[in-house]
Amino acid sequence: MIGFTNAFVKITGWLPQLLLFRTKVTYEDKSVQKRHIKGPAIIVSNHNTVYDYAVMLFVFITRTLRYQMAEVLFEKQPLGTFLKCLGGIYLNRNSTDTGFMTESAMILQKGGVVGIFPEGRIPKPGEEKPLEFLPGAAYLALNTGVKVIPVYLNGSYFKLKRARAVIGKPMDPRDFCDPARTEKENITAFAAAMREKVVELEGRA
Repeated sequence: MIGFTNAFVKITGWLPQLLLFRTKVTYEDKSVQKRHIKGPAIIVSNHNTVYDYAVMLFVFITRTLRYQMAEVLFEKQPLGTFLKCLGGIYLNRNSTDTGFMTESAMILQKGGVVGIFPEGRIPKPGEEKPLEFLPGAAYLALNTGVKVIPVYLNGSYFKLKRARAVIGKPMDPRDFCDPARTEKENITAFAAAMREKVVELEGRA
């Protein structure tokens, strides 16, 4: 059902998204990471608006992206049902339930792709962008050993200026794991490294 819904949305939405977003995709190193993702992966990016997810669906059009999504989106109907059919992973930011992490890990174990906006929310006017990355994505990567693909999005949607997505080289969580540090310290360090990479990619947009 999820695969079918994704395919339907991508086929029917291809032309509209070209007109609305006009996304230009560039790369840190195209020989290392293109738009097609091989094997399991975690995608992390900055978060500008609710349209970031729609843009990412077409940036990585050859794969089904299972994104962690905030509870507020599922509370709105029929949007919530639609996102569930697309494979959205329910994340309740007001609860201590970690079922979304278990679900994400299972998807990765089956060779899937999980998308995360590590800022946890859209920055408010005047706040430094991107916000500090929360530890969830780093924890998931370090505990599954799955590569992380960083992406920068400029958030220029429905404007004269084209939307831009910069795809970075995959980050191997093992490269950021120091046995001399505690697990919490490794998670914090990797979360900071992912944010730094996204900021670096902004300079290539």
